[in-house]
Amino acid sequence: MKQPFENVVARHGTTVLRVCRVVLGPHDADDAWSETFLSAMRAYPDLPGTANVEAWLVTIAHRKAIDVLRAAQRNPLPVDEVPESPTGRGIPDAGDCDLWAAVKDLPHKQRQAVAYRYVAGLAYAEIAEILGGSADAARRAAADGLRNLRKTYPGAITKGASS
Repeated sequence: MKQPFENVVARHGTTVLRVCRVVLGPHDADDAWSETFLSAMRAYPDLPGTANVEAWLVTIAHRKAIDVLRAAQRNPLPVDEVPESPTGRGIPDAGDCDLWAAVKDLPHKQRQAVAYRYVAGLAYAEIAEILGGSADAARRAAADGLRNLRKTYPGAITKGASS
């Protein structure tokens, strides 16, 4: 007959905590210990009465500790100084207000074609799928939009942007 789970925790808790501390160090061991016994509590009713409970718990503890290590590797690391300053590029009204106003004033299809081509970098065939129509029509809309932007906002739009 199996003993109550509370007795299992009392008897093997220290061993499980030691395993967690060896793998993780003292700071993260408590979380792994808790996760170990939560998992063990769920599985304990199905554990055969002849099973080596301590070995079973140590195996669970080891796996939970490895899970904590893997999760920690995916977390960002704190740094003393942010390596670069945030940019305002691509955010309306974050600098070139006149340019954003000029883009906003473009006809709808030209605005979309310019955005998809020069901001998102899509091919004309992809733009045509989104807007409906042919690749030539998408190319024409993007070219017309760029031409209109050059007229209303010549300082920001250079000839190299149309390539």
